[in-house]
Amino acid sequence: MTTNRCELANQYHEKGFNCAQSVLAAFGDLTHLTEQEALAVSGGFGGGIGGTHQEVCGAMSGGVMTLSLLYPHVDENNAETRRRLYAVTKEFRNRFQRRFGCSVCGDLLKSKVQPEGAALDLGIGQHCAILVVSAVEIVEQMLREAGALK
Repeated sequence: MTTNRCELANQYHEKGFNCAQSVLAAFGDLTHLTEQEALAVSGGFGGGIGGTHQEVCGAMSGGVMTLSLLYPHVDENNAETRRRLYAVTKEFRNRFQRRFGCSVCGDLLKSKVQPEGAALDLGIGQHCAILVVSAVEIVEQMLREAGALK
């Protein structure tokens, strides 16, 4: 039996990894990053970047990093890949904000987030874990809509 990405992200979070690490590491099968690479590159993005709680939510940062790897813009002369990447990351941000009302870590910590979707199905009630699982769920939904996931 394979573990789904929402469960996997929650397991990372329960082990003590930050929100960004938990989201990015859960997509290792698609990003082809090793677990160590995913955890290392996303390590500073937790807690609203460096634990300040003043910047973008780590779960959202992990989602953007995942999408950046799956929709890479690596050729400075290719404006189309930049537009595509910006479009998918903007859509991810919009969906995350529609669900939670904002994307700043400190503001999210002050809000009352309720589990829905995968977080509800998995019985997750811890605040940041809800954000982590929801970020994974949103990325997966977008990938399914794009035909990149079945």
